[in-house]
Amino acid sequence: MIKIVKVTGSSLSPFFLPDDYALIWRAPTRFNRLSPGDFVVFNHAAYGRLIKRILHNDPAEQYIEAAGLHADSITSQRMGKVPYSDIIGKVLWSFHHAG
Repeated sequence: MIKIVKVTGSSLSPFFLPDDYALIWRAPTRFNRLSPGDFVVFNHAAYGRLIKRILHNDPAEQYIEAAGLHADSITSQRMGKVPYSDIIGKVLWSFHHAG
């Protein structure tokens, strides 16, 4: 299933900017195929919906570790490991806001 989400933060600029849109692929049975460098959207209990780059994927334990691109971005060191059950989908493409 395909879904479009709106980007609100700047932790992944210049790849994703506020008001951009990301096209995501929702296929939970394929999360074990996510690779370091892939971008994913997930829900976090304390931080809400986030978009981050995968640093590590552990299919055996079914979690990822993720981070933004900037030093002040929230990372898995701060937010913890992200279980597959919290992942909404993998980013396939982004649409830059023209304005």
